[in-house]
Amino acid sequence: MRIPIVNEKDEIIGYKEREDRNPQDISRCTGLWVADKEGNIFLAQRALGKKHDPGLWGPAVGGTVEEGETYESNILKEAREEIGLVNMSFNFINKILVHNCVAKFYSVVVDHDYKFVKQDSEVENIKWFSREELNKLLEEKPEMFQKDFKKIIELFK
Repeated sequence: MRIPIVNEKDEIIGYKEREDRNPQDISRCTGLWVADKEGNIFLAQRALGKKHDPGLWGPAVGGTVEEGETYESNILKEAREEIGLVNMSFNFINKILVHNCVAKFYSVVVDHDYKFVKQDSEVENIKWFSREELNKLLEEKPEMFQKDFKKIIELFK
């Protein structure tokens, strides 16, 4: 599938097949921050077979916007596919440049007992973290998390 290649202002400058991207190419990405009413945070560990960041923890949902998609349609699709999150409205938080992506981040609050269904090809593990537990892990074991995760988490404080 082709993906839009953009500049730092998020203007489309071309399209490439996903596997044909160069390291300097900037694409469009989405991410979803999932929390419950008590402030716990739901994260996903990337599948061990992923090309980028295998086995690392990050936002509950993440995706690359494909040709013909919007940021909004992509995050809805990825939430459904990756963790089985459906029939929810997401709140736009911010758009930042991270991981050679112009990334739009969204958030949603769900019940702690929501029945998530992970997509094994994309997600190795899913788990709720308390704020305290997450902060401690980020301090003591930052290698567990995707690059720039500390930058991303700042959007949701």
